[in-house]
Amino acid sequence: MKIIVFSDSHRELDGMRQVIDREKPNYVFHLGDHDSDAEQISQAYPALPVAMVRGNCDGWSDTPTTLSFILGSLRFFLCHGHTYGVKGGCLRVVYAAREQNADVLLFGHTHEAYYECMDSVQGGKLHILNPGSCGCGYRPSYGRIILEDGRITEMGCHSIS
Repeated sequence: MKIIVFSDSHRELDGMRQVIDREKPNYVFHLGDHDSDAEQISQAYPALPVAMVRGNCDGWSDTPTTLSFILGSLRFFLCHGHTYGVKGGCLRVVYAAREQNADVLLFGHTHEAYYECMDSVQGGKLHILNPGSCGCGYRPSYGRIILEDGRITEMGCHSIS
Protein backbone atom coordinates (compact mmCIF):
# COMPACT_ATOMS: atom_id res chain seq x y z
CA MET A 1 0.00 0.00 0.00
CA LYS A 2 1.38 3.39 -0.99
CA ILE A 3 0.46 6.62 0.80
CA ILE A 4 1.44 10.05 -0.49
CA VAL A 5 1.55 12.90 2.02
CA PHE A 6 1.24 16.57 1.06
CA SER A 7 1.24 19.73 3.13
CA ASP A 8 1.20 23.46 2.57
CA SER A 9 0.09 23.34 -1.05
CA HIS A 10 -1.07 26.99 -0.98
CA ARG A 11 -3.16 26.65 -4.17
CA GLU A 12 -0.34 25.04 -6.16
CA LEU A 13 -1.98 21.88 -7.52
CA ASP A 14 0.36 21.01 -10.39
CA GLY A 15 3.02 19.37 -8.21
CA MET A 16 0.44 17.26 -6.41
CA ARG A 17 -1.07 16.10 -9.69
CA GLN A 18 2.39 15.28 -11.04
CA VAL A 19 3.22 13.17 -7.97
CA ILE A 20 -0.13 11.36 -7.98
CA ASP A 21 0.16 10.55 -11.69
CA ARG A 22 3.72 9.27 -11.25
CA GLU A 23 3.35 7.43 -7.92
CA LYS A 24 -0.18 6.02 -8.36
CA PRO A 25 -0.86 5.91 -4.60
CA ASN A 26 -3.58 4.03 -2.75
CA TYR A 27 -4.17 6.99 -0.39
CA VAL A 28 -3.38 10.70 -0.22
CA PHE A 29 -3.09 12.61 3.06
CA HIS A 30 -3.13 16.43 2.96
CA LEU A 31 -1.95 18.16 6.13
CA GLY A 32 -3.47 21.58 5.58
CA ASP A 33 -2.85 24.97 4.02
CA HIS A 34 -5.09 24.85 1.74
CA ASP A 35 -7.55 22.06 2.40
CA SER A 36 -9.53 23.24 -0.63
CA ASP A 37 -6.60 21.95 -2.71
CA ALA A 38 -7.16 18.51 -1.20
CA GLU A 39 -10.84 18.75 -2.10
CA GLN A 40 -9.88 19.56 -5.70
CA ILE A 41 -7.51 16.57 -5.78
CA SER A 42 -10.32 14.40 -4.43
CA GLN A 43 -12.61 15.59 -7.23
CA ALA A 44 -9.93 15.11 -9.90
CA TYR A 45 -9.17 11.56 -8.67
CA PRO A 46 -12.55 10.28 -7.42
CA ALA A 47 -11.33 6.70 -6.84
CA LEU A 48 -8.44 7.89 -4.65
CA PRO A 49 -9.20 8.21 -0.91
CA VAL A 50 -8.03 11.60 0.40
CA ALA A 51 -7.80 12.39 4.12
CA MET A 52 -7.22 16.00 5.16
CA VAL A 53 -6.80 18.25 8.17
CA ARG A 54 -7.13 22.01 8.51
CA GLY A 55 -4.09 24.27 8.62
CA ASN A 56 -3.58 27.80 9.87
CA CYS A 57 -4.58 29.19 6.44
CA ASP A 58 -7.85 27.22 6.49
CA GLY A 59 -9.63 29.18 9.23
CA TRP A 60 -12.92 29.32 7.31
CA SER A 61 -13.04 25.54 6.91
CA ASP A 62 -14.93 22.98 8.98
CA THR A 63 -12.26 20.35 8.23
CA PRO A 64 -10.96 18.86 11.52
CA THR A 65 -7.61 20.08 12.89
CA THR A 66 -6.54 16.51 13.75
CA LEU A 67 -7.31 13.00 12.58
CA SER A 68 -6.47 9.73 14.30
CA PHE A 69 -7.24 6.42 12.61
CA ILE A 70 -5.92 2.93 11.98
CA LEU A 71 -4.71 1.90 8.54
CA GLY A 72 -3.40 -1.61 8.22
CA SER A 73 -2.25 -2.32 11.76
CA LEU A 74 -0.83 1.16 12.39
CA ARG A 75 -2.44 4.11 14.16
CA PHE A 76 -1.91 7.40 12.31
CA PHE A 77 -2.13 10.86 13.86
CA LEU A 78 -2.44 13.73 11.35
CA CYS A 79 -2.35 17.46 12.06
CA HIS A 80 -1.02 20.60 10.45
CA GLY A 81 1.12 21.38 13.47
CA HIS A 82 0.40 25.05 14.05
CA THR A 83 -1.75 24.37 17.14
CA TYR A 84 1.21 22.47 18.64
CA GLY A 85 3.82 25.16 17.95
CA VAL A 86 5.92 22.95 15.67
CA LYS A 87 7.96 25.89 14.37
CA GLY A 88 9.47 26.00 17.87
CA GLY A 89 10.00 22.24 18.13
CA CYS A 90 8.19 18.92 17.99
CA LEU A 91 7.75 18.09 21.68
CA ARG A 92 4.07 19.09 22.02
CA VAL A 93 2.99 17.33 18.82
CA VAL A 94 4.92 14.19 19.80
CA TYR A 95 3.11 14.20 23.17
CA ALA A 96 -0.22 14.56 21.35
CA ALA A 97 0.62 11.63 19.07
CA ARG A 98 1.68 9.52 22.06
CA GLU A 99 -1.63 10.35 23.79
CA GLN A 100 -3.38 8.91 20.72
CA ASN A 101 -1.14 5.80 20.86
CA ALA A 102 0.03 6.68 17.36
CA ASP A 103 2.62 4.70 15.45
CA VAL A 104 2.86 7.39 12.76
CA LEU A 105 2.79 11.17 13.28
CA LEU A 106 2.29 13.34 10.20
CA PHE A 107 2.41 17.14 10.38
CA GLY A 108 3.34 20.14 8.23
CA HIS A 109 3.41 23.91 8.78
CA THR A 110 7.20 24.40 8.86
CA HIS A 111 7.64 23.91 5.07
CA GLU A 112 10.73 21.84 5.90
CA ALA A 113 10.82 18.14 4.99
CA TYR A 114 11.72 15.94 7.93
CA TYR A 115 11.62 12.27 8.91
CA GLU A 116 12.61 10.53 12.15
CA CYS A 117 11.85 7.22 13.79
CA MET A 118 11.75 7.76 17.54
CA ASP A 119 12.02 4.93 20.07
CA SER A 120 9.83 5.08 23.14
CA VAL A 121 10.78 4.05 26.65
CA GLN A 122 7.64 1.87 26.53
CA GLY A 123 9.18 -0.02 23.62
CA GLY A 124 7.10 1.34 20.74
CA LYS A 125 8.37 3.34 17.81
CA LEU A 126 6.91 6.59 16.57
CA HIS A 127 7.53 7.43 12.93
CA ILE A 128 7.46 11.21 12.45
CA LEU A 129 7.14 12.74 9.00
CA ASN A 130 6.76 16.31 7.83
CA PRO A 131 6.56 16.26 4.02
CA GLY A 132 7.63 19.88 3.70
CA SER A 133 5.69 22.11 1.34
CA CYS A 134 4.40 20.88 -1.99
CA GLY A 135 3.44 24.40 -3.03
CA CYS A 136 5.91 26.89 -1.61
CA GLY A 137 9.59 27.50 -1.72
CA TYR A 138 12.34 26.59 -4.09
CA ARG A 139 12.25 22.84 -3.29
CA PRO A 140 8.66 21.56 -3.26
CA SER A 141 8.45 18.16 -1.58
CA TYR A 142 6.11 15.39 -0.46
CA GLY A 143 6.16 12.32 1.74
CA ARG A 144 5.87 8.69 0.71
CA ILE A 145 4.95 5.78 2.97
CA ILE A 146 4.92 2.16 1.83
CA LEU A 147 3.10 -0.40 3.99
CA GLU A 148 3.48 -4.14 3.46
CA ASP A 149 1.83 -6.71 5.71
CA GLY A 150 0.86 -3.96 8.15
CA ARG A 151 4.45 -2.70 8.55
CA ILE A 152 6.26 0.34 7.25
CA THR A 153 8.80 -0.77 4.67
CA GLU A 154 9.58 2.74 3.39
CA MET A 155 8.96 6.21 4.73
CA GLY A 156 10.60 9.45 3.73
CA CYS A 157 10.51 12.79 1.95
CA HIS A 158 11.06 13.37 -1.75
CA SER A 159 11.43 16.34 -4.07
CA ILE A 160 8.73 17.15 -6.59
CA SER A 161 10.53 17.48 -9.90
